[in-house]
Amino acid sequence: MPAGAVLRLAGGEHLSAGRGGLRALVVGDVARNVAIEEPFGVDYRRVDVKRKYAIAAEAIPTLDLGPCKLVTFGQSFQWTDQVAVGEAIYNLLEPGGALALVVHTVEGRPEPEGPGYPPIPHDEIRAIIRRYLGPRRRAGQGVRPDTFERYADALVRTRFGAPRSVFAPGRPDIVRDADGVLAGYLSTSFGAPHLFGDRLGAFEADVRALLTERSPSGLFWDWPGDTEILLARKPG
Repeated sequence: MPAGAVLRLAGGEHLSAGRGGLRALVVGDVARNVAIEEPFGVDYRRVDVKRKYAIAAEAIPTLDLGPCKLVTFGQSFQWTDQVAVGEAIYNLLEPGGALALVVHTVEGRPEPEGPGYPPIPHDEIRAIIRRYLGPRRRAGQGVRPDTFERYADALVRTRFGAPRSVFAPGRPDIVRDADGVLAGYLSTSFGAPHLFGDRLGAFEADVRALLTERSPSGLFWDWPGDTEILLARKPG
């Protein structure tokens, strides 16, 4: 998790939608943590979660939730009907409450000095993935939309209006070995093992060959970018 990305909450209910680790970013006098997750296994042990629901975010209005002081989403927000979910969150918040969208942002951010290892060759690895799976980026059992609406643009079309953007510096010292780089891609929706079928071994061999060529030491710098927090408040 990037350094410095902490949201402080003084009382009230915190609703977190997305991956379980995001709740660790919220500190303070939190009356209740409530988790919304897609219906598959998530490790909740890091945070005291009073209630958890394995549903899609679009079903939030069907639950007996709120009022909330803070609602957080990670990158899972891009897979939702953003305007509809934004309106549902607006209804859920207490006056003065906020929606926080937490993402990694690389483009346009100043790159820090790294630990001296070459960066992960993401473009070349993605080219190998396209060679095996085709030009359309996969997403689970389907394909990824060609474009996603920017979060800020979607929020403008809700009662929240334009959000405020703040940044926390990402960690500049993360180092991965070849196993870690490959595992990271195999854990994504667009590079999951089942997508390759009986060609998985060949894909892994091609990626390992590339990584050996790019870094004889087998180590790579993994800068995640900075943490961007888009804050949208309900008037209080």
